[in-house]
Amino acid sequence: MFTGIVTAIGTIESTENRGDLRVRVSCPFDPADMAIGASIACSGACMTVVERGGTAGDAWFAVDISGESVSKTSPGMWETGASLNLESALKLGDELGGHIVTGHVDAVGEVESTTEIGGSHQVKIRAPAELAPYIAPKGSITVDGVSLTVNEVTDHADKSCTFALNIIPHTWEVTTLGKLAAGSTVNLEIDVLARYLKRMESLRG
Repeated sequence: MFTGIVTAIGTIESTENRGDLRVRVSCPFDPADMAIGASIACSGACMTVVERGGTAGDAWFAVDISGESVSKTSPGMWETGASLNLESALKLGDELGGHIVTGHVDAVGEVESTTEIGGSHQVKIRAPAELAPYIAPKGSITVDGVSLTVNEVTDHADKSCTFALNIIPHTWEVTTLGKLAAGSTVNLEIDVLARYLKRMESLRG
């Protein structure tokens, strides 16, 4: 379980096909704090640490990624040199600064535009039809592992939707979101509460 509050940016150092994809990520964590078997969200995708090493502030960890996970996440995100938003799993007693995030990517969205407005950035993202019913103004959504609030939603004839976000300068600078541009793809996870409300609505109907 996570909160969508990114604590560091990691960089993929290497990848190796072992049936599953073994990915090694450099990060500024303390390896003593990364237990084998621990969960780390990598741009919104929950992964299990299978190796770790290095020193405090100059560490690395490795994860094994199944073909299913590769196919369900943003194209190119597991390539050598790619940057990842990192968040360690929530511990009992930690501050819940964002919202409840499971680390399960529901779909990949596409950035339609980024516009600087008064220092912040408005980002518009197209979400596929299967996610549209779960996205609402003032609701929460996770974009590449970052907890954000939806400002507005525009529905389309094909049942997909475009939602707008306002990203403050701090978030723009300390996450990979600052690299977004029209055509970029992003991992999306809907609010877990919206998921249950949609299920309740379907059963009621």
